Amino acid sequence: MKHARRFVAGTLTAGALALSLAGCGASVDPIERLGRKTTEARATPSPSGAASPSAVAKGSTAAADEAYKKWGLGGPLQYAPRPAVKPRIPPAKAGRVQVIDRIPVPADDKVVFLTFDDGAEKSPEFLTMAADLKLPISMFLTDSIASSDYGHFEKLRDNGSGSTISNHTLTHPNLRTLSFEAQKKEICGQQERLETRFGKRPTLFRPPYGNHNDDTLRAAHECGISQLLLWRVSMQINNFQYAEGSALEPGDIILAHFRGPSELKGTTETEMTTRMLRRIQEQGYRIGRLEDYV
Repeated sequence: MKHARRFVAGTLTAGALALSLAGCGASVDPIERLGRKTTEARATPSPSGAASPSAVAKGSTAAADEAYKKWGLGGPLQYAPRPAVKPRIPPAKAGRVQVIDRIPVPADDKVVFLTFDDGAEKSPEFLTMAADLKLPISMFLTDSIASSDYGHFEKLRDNGSGSTISNHTLTHPNLRTLSFEAQKKEICGQQERLETRFGKRPTLFRPPYGNHNDDTLRAAHECGISQLLLWRVSMQINNFQYAEGSALEPGDIILAHFRGPSELKGTTETEMTTRMLRRIQEQGYRIGRLEDYV
């Protein structure tokens, strides 16, 4: 499903940037934004609930080599383990949800997080890729876009990577243009759909285009949401787009989309994802499971 591209001012929590956002519909250049810098790498085990590349095929190094080579990577992906203590995130105001645009990890902890939105593309090849590499993906699904094949996203969730399914509204509107009651219908309605289909009510929510206001924070809270997730970096067809600076920073939440060749100018979802993973590797970062940190 396509959405008109638009630019709006993102309203973030205290200390975060007010940035231009482009819609997360069919347009790709640019896609929804937010970004920063870089430091230094270190290799570690995989995220909780996921087998690392080195553990593929019961610990076979050869199998792990085949996985990253198969998908065009320069080496095995590095995964961050679940932290012993979750980072401290400032509490929300009463009756509101927390707003998070970057995970507050130490400056030397080079970990980033993969999030994919909407659900338009349902590529079997991407299912294989995500399973082979054990990518821990936080999926934010819109019912009107993803529901034609929720089973596709169930397979992603259940591939052993620790991936999760969260709320991205029923119909992907600009929530800032809606009343409190209309926003609540969009958010609570998708809560109910996802709980009915997947057996669990999400606690994470991402507003379409990143657009939100105080009514959004109140409505999400009343719908059982704990945290509203934004981002600082978005993946375009070939490269990252940053809110500021020209490199990743520790704790960055990366925004990508479930999109195919018709929306990516002939590029497949797996090709776009390979480029994203290469950029992460080139900057010396590990991949964490978002839900282990929030």
